[in-house]
Amino acid sequence: MVLKTLDAMGPLHGYGIARRIEQMSGDTYSLNQGTIYPALLRLQQQGWIHSSWGTSENNRRARFYEITRTGRRQLAKEADEWKRLVGIMARLLEAE
Repeated sequence: MVLKTLDAMGPLHGYGIARRIEQMSGDTYSLNQGTIYPALLRLQQQGWIHSSWGTSENNRRARFYEITRTGRRQLAKEADEWKRLVGIMARLLEAE
């Protein structure tokens, strides 16, 4: 979800990423700081995102995250895997 958000929206700070995911889920999925920041750290350690310091919309210093080329490849790989799993589940649920 984080990779897709960054791919679609461009660089965002952690709070912006969490709010965008909540918005896209119709406010049915909520990410708190204890969830989003460890995930961002792991994604950065894997080389799928990188970060830099900048100024947020409310004029505060914030770390902005951006998807890397490697992250885009990973996103495509995971999207393909997800589609495959959804297809499998659809067939299983339709089976009698």
